Amino acid sequence: MADRPTPPEDITPDDFYLKWIPEQAAANPDQAAKIKDINTVIQIVLTGEGGGDYYMELAAGEIKTNKGKAEAPKLTITQNVDDWREINAGRLNPQMAFMSGKIKISGDMSLAMKLGSIMGG
Repeated sequence: MADRPTPPEDITPDDFYLKWIPEQAAANPDQAAKIKDINTVIQIVLTGEGGGDYYMELAAGEIKTNKGKAEAPKLTITQNVDDWREINAGRLNPQMAFMSGKIKISGDMSLAMKLGSIMGG
């Protein structure tokens, strides 16, 4: 996660998914190039206080984010808000969080691995 921009520590999930991710995507054309061939929908489920459901649509190098449940996500990532904050701050490695059960992934595991390498996780 060395070259991945770090969001503010006090960012809310709404601000992260609905504002920060789209702003970062627009500001980083290199990242868009890396995802240009990925067309998918990813569901994010954050449990615990302040959590919620979000989804990201990746198509033609663009990322669109929304709050709620996607109709047919190819990948669902579930984690609690506290672990989500630790990962965003760079204090918790996403792979280690997955291996220890702090992140649960269902759906297309090859997509999860591909996105992990692209996002620097």
